[in-house]
Amino acid sequence: MDNLWIDKQAQACKNDLELRVYTSNLLGENDELVLHGGGNTSVKSKVNGEDVLYVKGSGWDLATIKPEGFSGVYLDTLLDMAKREHLSDSEMVALQREAMLDENAPNPSVEAILHALIPYKFVDHTHADAIVTISNSVNGDEHIVKLFGNFLIVDYVMPGFELAHKIYELTKNMNWDEIEGIILHNHGIFTFDDDAKASYSKMIDAVSRAEEFLDENAIVHIEHNYVHSDCDIARVIKTMSEYKGHEVHIAINQTPLAAFYASQPNLREFASRGVLTPEHIIRTKRVPLIMEDTDLIGGIEQYIAAYKEYFNKYATDEVMLNPAPNYMIIKNLAVVCFGKSREEAKIIYDIVEHTMLAVLRADKLGGYQSISEKDSFAMEYWELEQAKLKK
Repeated sequence: MDNLWIDKQAQACKNDLELRVYTSNLLGENDELVLHGGGNTSVKSKVNGEDVLYVKGSGWDLATIKPEGFSGVYLDTLLDMAKREHLSDSEMVALQREAMLDENAPNPSVEAILHALIPYKFVDHTHADAIVTISNSVNGDEHIVKLFGNFLIVDYVMPGFELAHKIYELTKNMNWDEIEGIILHNHGIFTFDDDAKASYSKMIDAVSRAEEFLDENAIVHIEHNYVHSDCDIARVIKTMSEYKGHEVHIAINQTPLAAFYASQPNLREFASRGVLTPEHIIRTKRVPLIMEDTDLIGGIEQYIAAYKEYFNKYATDEVMLNPAPNYMIIKNLAVVCFGKSREEAKIIYDIVEHTMLAVLRADKLGGYQSISEKDSFAMEYWELEQAKLKK
């Protein structure tokens, strides 16, 4: 992975926040690090003599974030929050907003407390494809330990307060100078330093290490023969719009990767093993619609019945999302993504594109595995609640 740092551009930054924007944009330029708003960054600074954490605001994208996309929050408040035994999402958001320097700024990232806990000026967090590909493999624990022995390695925990409190407990008596970063299984990687260039370079170096491992141990040979199809896309759009209750826009992926993925044996089982990173689930749902015949309505009805069963199995007081699929895989042919807009369909397209290659590579390491069905449900409906809290 290329290191995009340019000293002259960094030196032109006038303050901590401008430098934070610069390195955030560097991370965001690479969709193998962050994708459509994924990841978050922060910088600790002083304002009127008080310690403040500037952290990426919810809804902003690292590729295009500007100074106004960061939320300034008093550091002591965040550190006190980490020590609590319990904190609901609404309480967390309320306390963070009370501690913000500017009430008109966006809500702080859900990882703000975790960023505050890390005792370094610059903190970078990405969902790097190479890292999550390895950690989402059956032997991921073993591989990650061998590759990143000097990192704090943490099993999957729900993002937000639960994760921050877990890190607080793990690091209370730890010497932070003894670790290079943090790897969160099924989630991503953190690097940090008091120097912006060093923190960014640590991220690039760590992800490059993971990429080299995959290049040596998880080579995927994409092979596929063209298969003619009489699939009626107009009918697909019309039918899916009826089930979604709104006009559906589509993005069709017929690349060699998508066609090869769609041609795998036991496709239904193969392609229904969950999301690559938890944040994707609000976009894609946990699994796609698998079409191995031409009975579109029958396939959708079967998918909806399965989704309702999944919902009823884990729901407490949640309100069920529309149970229709967000994308489908047509056997031997293509992946079709559905959105309320062309932009939304393209976002799902990109997420699935990255997921397909990761799944194929993880299988070369012994098998792909995502977070559990129960954790998937918790994340899907937690993401929904977070979206409401951001408004």
